Amino acid sequence: MFRTRIHPRFCDTDALGHIGNTVVPVWLLEGRESLLKLFVPDNDFRKASLVVVRTEIDFSGELRFGADVEVTTALEKIGNSSMVVLQEVIQDGEVRSKARTTMVYFDAVARKSQLIPDALRAQLQEHLVQTV
Repeated sequence: MFRTRIHPRFCDTDALGHIGNTVVPVWLLEGRESLLKLFVPDNDFRKASLVVVRTEIDFSGELRFGADVEVTTALEKIGNSSMVVLQEVIQDGEVRSKARTTMVYFDAVARKSQLIPDALRAQLQEHLVQTV
């Protein structure tokens, strides 16, 4: 499991004074950066990348300015060329949002999905979690 600490900015708040719902997807993206580095360690995204094909976010509690946030990132499933990423946004020890994102390993030159290599699959399996 990957863990990313985020310090909310004042500009992340909305008119009601809490973190706006459009900010959470950006935090989730930041939380997935460690996963992305497994696929593209040299950051040369012209070769390959991960693309998001589906995201579901449940907002279960208020996030606010003034307290750091932790985004956890793990894998629920690894397919041939895709994976399902599970993430939680935690503040003050409470889960405030949960997300499930399907991502596809993408060949940027051929413009199509590609198989996840076995060596990379082994690294990804270290981040698999059991879900109920």
